[in-house]
Amino acid sequence: MVQGEVVKSRSSKLPAVRTSLWTQSVRKLLRNKLAVSGFIFIVFMFAACFIGPFFSPYTDGKVNVTAMNNAPNLKHWLGTDMLGRDVLTRLLQAGRISLTVGLASMLLSVFIGSLLGAIAGYYRGIVDQIIMRIADLLLSIPSLPILFILGALLSEWKIPTDYRMYIVMMMLSFVGWPGLARLVRGQMLSLREREFMQAAVVLGLRDRRKLFHHLLPNLFPLLIVVATLNIGGAILSESVLSYFGLGVMPPTATWGNMIDAANSIIDFEKHPWLWIPPGFAIFSTVIAINIFGDGLRDVLDPKQKK
Repeated sequence: MVQGEVVKSRSSKLPAVRTSLWTQSVRKLLRNKLAVSGFIFIVFMFAACFIGPFFSPYTDGKVNVTAMNNAPNLKHWLGTDMLGRDVLTRLLQAGRISLTVGLASMLLSVFIGSLLGAIAGYYRGIVDQIIMRIADLLLSIPSLPILFILGALLSEWKIPTDYRMYIVMMMLSFVGWPGLARLVRGQMLSLREREFMQAAVVLGLRDRRKLFHHLLPNLFPLLIVVATLNIGGAILSESVLSYFGLGVMPPTATWGNMIDAANSIIDFEKHPWLWIPPGFAIFSTVIAINIFGDGLRDVLDPKQKK
């Protein structure tokens, strides 16, 4: 009995195993069934768009006059378009472009916005004034008219179709960084007054080490949430530009220009398989991204919980 009591007392004194913050966040996220379902749909959409076309016999996109505007059938599950091309294959190929543009423009805007916001919040003074006034100027103008003007300039300058996708990425990141920069600046002003930063000042650490090893890592949860939500907005913006013929141009397919190709009354009434699939793809993907982003915000940024 005495031995058992000694073992029990020793085991009670052992330190409890603590899980990391990221592990706790993942567990909380997994309990949110709606966010998990959104994430599963996003993974499915990426896998279908990037892998699916390899299993299709219609990836060449050749014109088939004998199969023009055919309704969905066993051979073409979503029918064919006005040039006889398989709509399902073209939908997946278009999704590859739309998702790539949304993801790449998000990464670029997050990089620029977080870097400029961190510099403005850390150094303050004249550097802060210059960066924030530029951000205020861009925020004071609605982003859609800016994108329309830039898209019209691309058409006027006759930019080749192969390069328009990359320019559209830069256009979307150009209008996307100011809001993130202001958000990061506000967080940076709060973090630089914390005790760990005062200790870093006492230790005489360089500014680069303070920024990249102490301040920016504390902003990762916020950046992850904002980045996730920004992907949906970038996909919508790219679809709007392509729909109006100011973004990625045919023959490169995107969800936006697929809907634009079916904008006549005849196609709208008699050929719904031309515009419903890309419209549903945009709607479902953006909704899934926003649902997953809301779940991430509840887990990683509890201050913004409703």
